[in-house]
Amino acid sequence: MKLEGKVALVTGGSRGIGFATCKKLASEGAVIIITDICDEEKAAPAIKELQDMGATAKFYRSDVSDMASVTETVEAIIQEFGGIDILVNNAGITRDMLVLKMEDSDFSSVIDINLKGTYNMIKATYKQFMKRRSGRIISLASVVGLTGNAGQANYSASKAGIIGLTKSVAKELGARGVTVNAVAPGYIATEMTEVLSDKVKKSIDATIPMKRRGTPEDVANVICFLASDDASYVTGEVIRIDGGLAM
Repeated sequence: MKLEGKVALVTGGSRGIGFATCKKLASEGAVIIITDICDEEKAAPAIKELQDMGATAKFYRSDVSDMASVTETVEAIIQEFGGIDILVNNAGITRDMLVLKMEDSDFSSVIDINLKGTYNMIKATYKQFMKRRSGRIISLASVVGLTGNAGQANYSASKAGIIGLTKSVAKELGARGVTVNAVAPGYIATEMTEVLSDKVKKSIDATIPMKRRGTPEDVANVICFLASDDASYVTGEVIRIDGGLAM
């Protein structure tokens, strides 16, 4: 297995793309650490499913937007597992609204969790990656971080920020053997998109060259590649997983 014994930390990993990523990494032998703002009880089914697969899996409650919470959690993980080999910054939220009607709090909360949360996780793990002289950091951006999207100024800005952050940190850590990449999913069939009406879903599918929304597994497969030694010479990249939407 490609990731045998590697310790992978996945933020927001108890559902959606995050959980699909956990399962894919676990199938390749990784030890899985899930952090999320939800209570342990809500994350328990995900942990159990991973353990039933034969994986070592543990949950830590943590708020990525709070640096103190992130630092405490990362220190506890390093103490228990000896270090972190793979960091997947997946935690994110949406608060969609036209700028004219958007509340300041809706802009701030999306930036705090999506962008600052990614920064917090990278900063908290940065020193140990440097010392280990190896590691993989993969962050979830989005095609709207590349193209923008009406009604998603806050979300698009947060994801564009993740792209800039990824490229900058890739340049900082490259000489230490640490790769830093991002994936940019398009429309993926998750809880976040399932709230859309069937009419809207069909109209979205029509705009995608492949004529379908992606699955969480489509994204997880690319993340697993970036986490493996197969991608040891890939860094600073943003890989679109969008069925051709943003060509």
